[in-house]
Amino acid sequence: MRAAPGFLTEREGRFLALLAAAAPARGDVLEIGTFKGKSIVGLAAVARRQGLPPIVTVDPHTAPSQTDPDLEGQASSWDAFQATLAGAALSTFVEAHRGYSRDLARDWRRPIRLLWIDGDHTYAGTSEDFTLFGPHLAPGGIVAMHDVLHGYDGPVRVFVENVLASDDFGPAGVCGSIGWAQYRPGDGASHRRERADLARRASRLVPLVRKGRPPTGLKRLLYQLLRATVPHAAPDPAEWAARVVYLDHA
Repeated sequence: MRAAPGFLTEREGRFLALLAAAAPARGDVLEIGTFKGKSIVGLAAVARRQGLPPIVTVDPHTAPSQTDPDLEGQASSWDAFQATLAGAALSTFVEAHRGYSRDLARDWRRPIRLLWIDGDHTYAGTSEDFTLFGPHLAPGGIVAMHDVLHGYDGPVRVFVENVLASDDFGPAGVCGSIGWAQYRPGDGASHRRERADLARRASRLVPLVRKGRPPTGLKRLLYQLLRATVPHAAPDPAEWAARVVYLDHA
C-alpha cells in the first residue's frame, strides 16, 4: 500500500485491512471510491491471504473531482488504478466496476460484510451510498467511511446522523479519519451510550463543514481543536476483534 498512490495514511491502511480480515460476517467486501487503488491493494491482499472472494470496487474514474484533486487536467484515474493492481499482482482478487455506485446498486443483491465508503464526499453523495448499500449489510458486518475527520460535510454528517444515531449499530469508533460501526440489529441498543458519546464529540464538527468545504481561518483552528476531542487512535487488533464478536439474534 505504501507504493500505491492515494490519500490513505498507513494507520488507516492497517486498520482497513483489519476490518477486511476480521469482520465477523459472511458476504462481500464493497469499496465505493477506487481512485488509483491504494486502499484496494490492502483489501485485495487480505482476500488473497485468507482465500476470500474478490473485493468489489466501484468508481466512475472521472476527472476532475472534488476529492481527487490530483486528477485536474487528466482524463481519468482508470489507467493508474489498473497499473496499481498489476504492480501488486492482485488483479484477479478484484472485481472492478467502472461506473457510478448508484448504477451498481440497481442490481445489487449480495450481502456485504464490509462496506467501505470513500467516494463522493458531499452530503448528498455519501448519504446516497449509505442509503443504497447499507440495507445489504450482513449482521455483524462493518460500515466504514473515510474522511470523517477531514473537513468534508458528507462523511461526518452521515456517520453522526445515520450510523451513530441508529440502534441498528453496536460498537463504533474512529481510527485516523475512518469512522466505523458494526451492524448489530440484534443488540445494537446495548451500545447506545458508547455511540452517543462519540456522536456528541463528532457532531461539534458538523456546523463547521456544512458548506461542503474545509474550514479556513479561525474556523479551521476551532475545527482542529474539536477534532482532537474525538478519539481516533489506532486500536489494538486483538482488543478490536474482541469488541466485534457477534452472534446473530435475528
